[in-house]
Amino acid sequence: MSHSFFYILVSYLLVNNYVMNQFLGICPFLGVSKKLDTAAGMGMAVTFVMTLASLMTWLVKRFLLVPLELEYMQTIAFILVIAVLVQCVEMALKKISPSLYQSLGVYLPLITTNCAVLGVAIANSDAGLGLLESVVSGCCAALGFAMSMVLFAGIRERLAMTKMPAWMNGFSGALITAGLMAIAFMGFGGLLG
Repeated sequence: MSHSFFYILVSYLLVNNYVMNQFLGICPFLGVSKKLDTAAGMGMAVTFVMTLASLMTWLVKRFLLVPLELEYMQTIAFILVIAVLVQCVEMALKKISPSLYQSLGVYLPLITTNCAVLGVAIANSDAGLGLLESVVSGCCAALGFAMSMVLFAGIRERLAMTKMPAWMNGFSGALITAGLMAIAFMGFGGLLG
């Protein structure tokens, strides 16, 4: 069993990273990655939401949707669960860390529509994972998301301090950097066989 958890961890961190390999959650990835501390804060918020969403969506499907034969409402139910979790995170951040809340800005409520969060919940459901596997899968996918954001933010901060050609400044440089990172992550493709 621990082998399968290690497999899930390596898979979602490197091989099947939701941002680098599946290109989900690109909006906050590009929008909140100008500063390392902001990217780390967003990574923690997404990790919290994605892990809890994996738990809650499994419970909703198992004890609500399946018994009532409402499986066709899965996507809507999952979005509602994610929206509630994001609102809780938003209220907590506003109270605990107002500066992080301000720096995340509009991207914090956009976690609700982050396709990576919904994608993990649906993928876990479609794979028929048990409760523990679903939570571990959600947590590992979120850690992969956070790792990608932090690495990208670190590279962007470093590039901002160097003399670059004018066409590389701003968004075009960010897209080129993200593309090169995605190519680097493709190198992990054969790691799990």
